[in-house]
Amino acid sequence: MFVTERILVRKLGKAEYQPTVEAMREFTARRGADTADELWLLEHPPVYTLGLAADAAHGPRPGCGIPVVQVERGGEITYHGPGQIVLYTLVDLARRGIKVKQFVAMLEQSVIDLLGSRAERGVERAQRIAGAPGVYVGGAKVAALGIRVARGCAFHGLSLNVDMDLAPYSAINPCGHPGMKVTRTRDLGITEDKEALADRLAGILVAKLEHA
Repeated sequence: MFVTERILVRKLGKAEYQPTVEAMREFTARRGADTADELWLLEHPPVYTLGLAADAAHGPRPGCGIPVVQVERGGEITYHGPGQIVLYTLVDLARRGIKVKQFVAMLEQSVIDLLGSRAERGVERAQRIAGAPGVYVGGAKVAALGIRVARGCAFHGLSLNVDMDLAPYSAINPCGHPGMKVTRTRDLGITEDKEALADRLAGILVAKLEHA
């Protein structure tokens, strides 16, 4: 755990999905005007999660054996599992004067900046794709995001594939896009471990929030 001005970064290790979501809801419901913003860094056991408007046609296909949970974030179906960085963003957007679209762009840009800092090592340029929130390299999705905003405060956040088994994505249309390819930082030639990348990603986002 480390603290910056009004932003607390918590390292939660491996945490079950449902209790973590319930903790985010409780934190957001109970926070006041002076509550410090928090970023939670963690890893989930295998789970598929569905956004509010998720279409069942996008999976998962029968027999996958992985739990499915529907939550209040935006977006379609995605997958979380070991070897993936999950960064939950419990941020009072109203207090910071940040609009929702601006915040989504900030999350995406934090990942782009993280991967871009490795460009000198031959990592292909990361980018956005219009109409498909997240971050992509060579057309393959490396980071997904989905947030919820209640009373001006955001929760949920983003995930970055680092060194995970990508096979569970074959049972879904990732984020509602049939045939979408997924990738991971290991396959992009980035050798840093998950913990180092998680710390760097959180630091990049903290800097953006503090200067918004």
